[in-house]
Amino acid sequence: MIRMNDFKAEPAEMQDAISKAIHRVLSSGWYVLGEEGIAFERQWAKICGVQYGVGVGNGMDAIEIALRCLGVGAGDEVITTPMTAFASVLAILRAGATPVLADIDSESALMSLESAKRCVTPRTKAVLLVHLYGQMRCMSEWRKFCREKDLSLIEDCAQSHLARWGGSIAGSIGSVGAYSFYPTKNLGASGDAGMLITDNAPIAEKATRLRNYGQSERYHHPELGLNSRLDELQAAILSERLKWLYEFTERRRAIASAYRTGITNPLIKLLTAPEEPLAHVYHLFVITSLHRASVQAHLSANDIETLIHYPVPVHYQESCSQLARDPQGLRASETHAGQCLSLPCHPQMADADVAKVIAALNAFEAD
Repeated sequence: MIRMNDFKAEPAEMQDAISKAIHRVLSSGWYVLGEEGIAFERQWAKICGVQYGVGVGNGMDAIEIALRCLGVGAGDEVITTPMTAFASVLAILRAGATPVLADIDSESALMSLESAKRCVTPRTKAVLLVHLYGQMRCMSEWRKFCREKDLSLIEDCAQSHLARWGGSIAGSIGSVGAYSFYPTKNLGASGDAGMLITDNAPIAEKATRLRNYGQSERYHHPELGLNSRLDELQAAILSERLKWLYEFTERRRAIASAYRTGITNPLIKLLTAPEEPLAHVYHLFVITSLHRASVQAHLSANDIETLIHYPVPVHYQESCSQLARDPQGLRASETHAGQCLSLPCHPQMADADVAKVIAALNAFEAD
């Protein structure tokens, strides 16, 4: 079976280094807010080209804390996409703000700038831009739009580790970048973990307080925060996995290139590639098809695992059915959700695996 992710096939050298890192933490007797976390925060911030990294419990908390640091809360609206993991919108709601859903561009599945413009109201305070599937696009235009409308730009980088646009790494273009290090991410921990990155010192300082109950110094809580801290074990594991991230990212890009060249079946549609090759890190390689269920069954019969990201757009969730949205509707999002399918695209795939996926897709015939 060719799996969507295959952690058991990861390099023995990396697994050995992770085991030693875990032993190092357990031997230290210090498990939360220690040197391992500080070291990883500095490493990741430097790689992203910003001054500050604040480790938190998960990617959703990173977004919520970012919003709160920017003063976004009750009475404020945040424009985002319905084509995302539910955590993106849940973080806005947890911050006390109101999500407003813009439609996507059908060629990339990323939030449409034109749709976002239709969503602006006097209450709009920020844009949460999701770098879906690992891709960045039109960042100059998004930055200009937010500047002209006096909106904070927050980047949801949960799937875009090392994606680069015009020389800038994902998360370094807006006011804040929010990362998830969930195990399946391009840079994943062995549990939940996250970080927000920024060049803004007051934001970093406030985020450091908010993640730790709102504590400014021990037993002093000038504001209400969260319990959301990147623990030492996960930080140590991430530091070791980080050493492999560049190599793994290039492998993902090589697999994606093979897919783009090799998949020729007219019943299968590929999303367009970004103009800048480094702008996509292929956390997911997504195709669309009017025959998705049959394609998925055909691949499964050929021992190829697939997943759907995401079959239910946010506004179809019962808890979010009343959310405000583009007055022209969210048709592109709804169509994409009904047709998208994620193919295996992980760095442990052999060339033979990639060729098998391509051959199976090209052999697919509609019923």
